[in-house]
Parts: sequence; C-alpha cells; structure tokens
Amino acid sequence: MPQVRLPQGTLHYREAGSGTRTIVFLHGYLMDSRLWDGVMARLDGEFRCIALDLPLGAHREPMNRGADLSLRGLGALVADALQALDLRDVTLVGNDSGDAIAQVVAGWHPERLGRLVLTPGDCFDNCPPEGFRSLPNLARIPGAVALGLRTLRFRPLRALPFTYGLLTRGRLPHDLIDDWIAAFRSAPGIARDCAEVTRNLGPATTREAALRLAGFTKPALLAFAPEDRLFPFVHAELLAALMPDARVERIEGSRTWVMLDQPERTAAVIRDFVRATTDGPALSTGEQPETARR
Repeated sequence: MPQVRLPQGTLHYREAGSGTRTIVFLHGYLMDSRLWDGVMARLDGEFRCIALDLPLGAHREPMNRGADLSLRGLGALVADALQALDLRDVTLVGNDSGDAIAQVVAGWHPERLGRLVLTPGDCFDNCPPEGFRSLPNLARIPGAVALGLRTLRFRPLRALPFTYGLLTRGRLPHDLIDDWIAAFRSAPGIARDCAEVTRNLGPATTREAALRLAGFTKPALLAFAPEDRLFPFVHAELLAALMPDARVERIEGSRTWVMLDQPERTAAVIRDFVRATTDGPALSTGEQPETARR
C-alpha cells in the first residue's frame, strides 16, 4: 500500500483511478479503507479515488507517541494528508465516525476541500451513537478495549447490536473483520492508538463542528439511510438546514454501511453530486435529488 509520512506518523491509503477530480474516503471506528472498495471500483473510471486508513484501531502502523488522536486531532491528520499528497478541490466522503472527522476537516481545515459528502455517521450529540456511549469511559480502564476486542474473534458475537450487528442489512464481512481484529492485535501501539481515540470520543466536538458547518459555503451532500438504526435520517436534514449549499439524498435498503448494502446507489449519488457541482450536467440516474438549500 502507498503511504504518506506526517508529523503524527505514517498513514497508509488505497488509490484507484486517475481522473482530474479527486474523491477521498474516510471510514469508521475499528474498520479500514477496504469498506469503500466497491464504491471506488464504480467511480475510478472518472475520478481519482483515495481511501485513507485512519488510526481507528484497524490500522497497520502505530502513530507516533503523543500524536493528537482526538476528533480535532484526527481532522488535522486528514488535512495534513491532503496537503502532503498535494490534493486540491477534494470531495471528502465520510461514514460512521469518519463523518465526525470529515466535519472537523470542513469546519476547521476547509482550504483543500471542494465538496463534502456525509453518509450515515456521527453528528450533533450522537457521538458515539446510543449503545456505544459507554466506550469512552471503558477505554479509561487499562486493557479494557483489548479485552472487548477479544470477544469479536467469535463470529456470532459480531452480530450483536453493540458490535457490528446494526451496521448492515446484509451478511457481515467476516473476512474483513478478521483482518481488522488481527491488525488491532498486531502491535501494542495499535491498541494504544485505539484506546486514545476511544477515550476522546464524545459529542462536544461534533456539536461545535455542526455550528462551524454553517460557515462551510462549498457544496455538501447528506446521503443517509432512512432504515439506519444508529444514525437517524433526520440528522441529515438538520445538518443540511444548517449549511448554505447542501442537499439530502436517501439511500434506501441500507443501514450505516451504505457502501456495502447499496454500492451502486451510493456511487451514483456521489458521482452525480460531483458532476452537478462542477460541470453541471443533468443527473445520470434520471432522478432529482431531494434538496435542502439555505
């Protein structure tokens, strides 16, 4: 995998396509960039697609000791990666806790962004979502995060509501999850990073980020799933109402992992949004987006 060296440590990423417009994808907690493979495969004929492996517990190389792994720090990490890779006019796409990070980038470091896309994920007071709100306190107990991860070696436990069970309507990607758990256990520094990230999760930053998004004047797309049980669709509508140039799309037949449940639809709404906010052609799907412009 290619990698970029930053002051916080080494960040690995996946890349596909070679278009003049760049889309950067952010994943969620205890996941990696491969979640976006199906969407990237549908977009790489037209766009340069980059998916970052964020230090959220399934990364392959520990960050430097002392790196800021709060949500604000992770947003700065992404902004630093965009600068180091010399990316401009980026369409930044978030999912799950990657949404919170994307909002920090848009709110505090928008210089290299051309557009923002948020799929189901953390925002407002829903960070982390209900069912996971004890995690920050548990992470303050030494070894608690690692102990919890050990249970996920047993595949039936992954379907529980407080693990991966509510993220998809389909079958869980067990091979991926096996790799994520293996990555977590591969080096003590990975567990250290994950515990630091977990301790710093909380709604203070996402509440402030939502207020700062009112000053994000570039186009934004909120593509949420009405059936999602972790991240309510109404949050997409509320965020869109705060932003000067935002639209809302429904990803039907999906939960949080829209890129796995509905990869074709997810790729289509991103493609149409980028086209409509650059060259402005008619939508390729023949559908009109639900718009919420302020």
